[in-house]
Order: sequence, then C-alpha cells, then structure tokens
Amino acid sequence: MVRKILQPARIPDGAGKLILEYAGRASGGLASVSVAHMVTPGGWSEPFQQPMFDEVTVVTRGTIRVEHQAGSCDVMAGEAVIVPRGERIRYSNPGSGKAEYWAICTPAFEAETAGREA
Repeated sequence: MVRKILQPARIPDGAGKLILEYAGRASGGLASVSVAHMVTPGGWSEPFQQPMFDEVTVVTRGTIRVEHQAGSCDVMAGEAVIVPRGERIRYSNPGSGKAEYWAICTPAFEAETAGREA
C-alpha cells in the first residue's frame, strides 16, 4: 500500500538536536528502514554509540564530524558517510553554525538498538 507522509514525527533529543523522522518506527511503525532530517546547533555533540543498524548520513549544510574506531572524518555539505552496524562512533558539529543532515538507517532506528553510551 502506498502511504503519503504528511508530516514527520518529531523525536525528542535532550542535546539540542532537532530530529524529524519521515519514515521509520516513530513515524508509522516501519521497521525495515528509517529516514530522518537532523538539524544541530554549532558545537553540538552526542555520546559515543555502537548501533546495531547500518547508517548512511548525507550532509546538506555545514559539517558533521564522525569519530570512529580508526580515527575521525569531517563530512561536509554535499558529502555522505556510510557507517556499518557495530562500529563505535560519535557524531558532532565542529562548526559554530547549524549543520543539517539526513540519516537513513537499516533496519530502522530505535533507541534500544542505538547502543548509546552513558
């Protein structure tokens, strides 16, 4: 069945990041994939995590830094990064302005499988 998404589900985040999920568990129960638009303030970072899903991150504005097991990389607007499930990573915005990106996760993102560290 074809479903039109009229508006995304807003997912709460205590770190100042805006998360708008267009497809996935929070926005309608899709378990196979999630697609979310993220907006982060300058200087933002989140805890390390070791997710149990594959994630493609497409940066559309600013820069997102991805710290991973072999080092780190800065992903700038117009670039993307692929993070395989099980990789220990941390995302941050090293700039002073907003950064925006889209995250596509398979299977769909859920907090229980994100593996966020305290």
